[in-house]
Amino acid sequence: MTIIDSQVHVYEANTAKRPWRTVPNWPPHVTGDEMVEAMDKVGVDGAIFISAFSMYGYDASYAVEVQRAHPGKFGIVKPVDPDDPAVADIIADWKKIPGAVGVRIMMTKEVNRDPAHPGIDRIARAAASHDFPVNMLCWGNVDAGMSIVDRHPDTRFIIDHLAILQPRVPPAPPEPWADLPKVLELARHPNAVIKVSGACTLSREPYPFPDIWDPLARVFDAWGFDRCLWGTDWTRAFAVVNYEQAVQPFVKTDRLSNSERAMLMGGACAKAYRWSPTKG
Repeated sequence: MTIIDSQVHVYEANTAKRPWRTVPNWPPHVTGDEMVEAMDKVGVDGAIFISAFSMYGYDASYAVEVQRAHPGKFGIVKPVDPDDPAVADIIADWKKIPGAVGVRIMMTKEVNRDPAHPGIDRIARAAASHDFPVNMLCWGNVDAGMSIVDRHPDTRFIIDHLAILQPRVPPAPPEPWADLPKVLELARHPNAVIKVSGACTLSREPYPFPDIWDPLARVFDAWGFDRCLWGTDWTRAFAVVNYEQAVQPFVKTDRLSNSERAMLMGGACAKAYRWSPTKG
């Protein structure tokens, strides 16, 4: 089984060379080399490296550097700016970058962006024309995300983090799965897949987080395993779980058959991004 983590964030220390926009509660650095070491330790073959918007904004230059150093380990995704009138040209240029596998938009309530924003339309059309999926963070704002997916049936969308707002520090909220009905409704869109990323942060029980499996079973039933992409959301999840704890519950659970595990932990991701890691 090839294991692909559908979302990791990798970054350098906060220095004048490449300063952070904000300072989240993450480790002081998780470089490309350090991420590969962590993945190798637990048997993860490759990962989708999402350039960290909180640190680097729309600048994905570090992702490009890391992918160049570890071309078999990472596919890379760049956040793009709906307010940039040249965003379609930026996506066209991104398509030329080795290892580039998609773009990302932020549609959280904090962003406060109208889902009918013309820049969203430009991004969706450009991504479709270049055969890129659009990753979308719409946790806590699922209705806005759903309207975008509805409006662009010819664009492929990858919904981040189960579309469920996840805690940055423990404990999980009293009703962590409150938005699950909306997530299940979103599954009716054939042009969308969903990342089962950061799920362990929604647990109200200690490792190995047994209470995540009943709600996840409803996600799997609604979306199908071929549309569910396992991931850790490391390092955003750092304050809640370590990397091994985000991997092992899915490797070891008896709630998944071998074929379901293979699809969830790699097959669906390879299909959605049209990318697979290479060994050696």
